[in-house]
Amino acid sequence: MQPDHHTDPRAAERLAWTREALDAPGARLSRASVDAGFRSYWRSEGTPDSVIVMDSPPDREDVRPWLRIRDLLEAGGVRVPRVLARDVGRGFLLLEDLGTRTLLQVIDDGNADALFDAAIDQLLELQAITPPADLPAYDEAMLARELRLFDEWFLGRHLGIALECGTLESLELVYQRLIDAALAQPRVLVHRDFMPRNLMPLGGDAAADGLAVLDFQDAVAGPVAYDVLCLFKDAFVSWPQARIDGWLERYHARALAAGLPLPPLPRFRRDVDWIGVQRHLKVIGIFARLHHRDGKSKYLADVPRFFAYLDAVLPRYPELAPLRELIEARVRPLLAAARA
Repeated sequence: MQPDHHTDPRAAERLAWTREALDAPGARLSRASVDAGFRSYWRSEGTPDSVIVMDSPPDREDVRPWLRIRDLLEAGGVRVPRVLARDVGRGFLLLEDLGTRTLLQVIDDGNADALFDAAIDQLLELQAITPPADLPAYDEAMLARELRLFDEWFLGRHLGIALECGTLESLELVYQRLIDAALAQPRVLVHRDFMPRNLMPLGGDAAADGLAVLDFQDAVAGPVAYDVLCLFKDAFVSWPQARIDGWLERYHARALAAGLPLPPLPRFRRDVDWIGVQRHLKVIGIFARLHHRDGKSKYLADVPRFFAYLDAVLPRYPELAPLRELIEARVRPLLAAARA
């Protein structure tokens, strides 16, 4: 249901600002999209050209980090949405309308090779940008906080699992190994959600016309394998491992040619696997938190995808065995019971 601007003060403020920014007294707004945070996006109607209004309530989601990273990426050659007007104090931005379909909605078995190559084009531009000195780092503290989302929100809150001291110690050892592996990787600018849902095809042929990058405001300086893992092991669509292996090899060759500091391919594949375990656990925890804290339950449907990702990786690494054993002995029976 659309908010009524007669009764919703924020909706009325958003509409009035849009009409003033466009000099279009008859402009109307319809919902374009909403993300997992507090930002919302609105498409203009009754205007010569369609535009997007980003509404980022200042008391909930400061728009300045988004603008800062947008400007950084654009200066580095990454295609990002153009800003047509802004009111930072009130949290409103007027953006170009890039259309209604993300890469997630257009990619399929037949066009995936070409579209992922276009995505790599943008990723290499992004990774070539030197992270500003004051940009947050994907440091030990951040990596650990993210891993503990799995403990707190998925194991504890969602499944009701209380870990005994010995199990917790074994899990902490796995977490430390994952953290150490992440910190040992070469560091670049990291988007943190570089996945098809956050890439927008441009023009009629995305492979030829390229892609724009969205949802970049949480960028950090961190492990070089992180974003490419996000791209190929997405939250909302899965691909056969053989195809992922080919795309990783293609990325690795292109990144080396672009001068990025990648290790040899076998080590890089391990880096992708291990940072993937860290991300998969984090996302499972976030999806549980969205359900229990924020009332956004639709994300839980994709939790099994992440356990499938873990199932494909954990057996290859004995160092991560305690995590695999915990999932097999404690988590999987509860998930099976919930489905029954």
